[in-house]
Amino acid sequence: MQTLAVDIASTFVDDATAIVTGFGGALLRFAMGPIDRIANACDIAGVLTERRATLRMWRANRGRARHEGRRFSLLGRLSPFRRLAHLT
Repeated sequence: MQTLAVDIASTFVDDATAIVTGFGGALLRFAMGPIDRIANACDIAGVLTERRATLRMWRANRGRARHEGRRFSLLGRLSPFRRLAHLT
């Protein structure tokens, strides 16, 4: 019986985390939309397109690294500026 209670509690926590993450991502996209539009309008040399391609490649490699057992820092995941990496 205790296992069922633990399963229900962990499922609730997982669902709550997913909801908060989803709403946070939607809010962040809404807030960053104007900044992204300005950045794209100012990108004359195509630097942002190149960096986005590099970022996609890096994310694909990061997924592979996760399967191999390597870990990434919690600070990198929680940084409020991680979505602005393509602008630097």
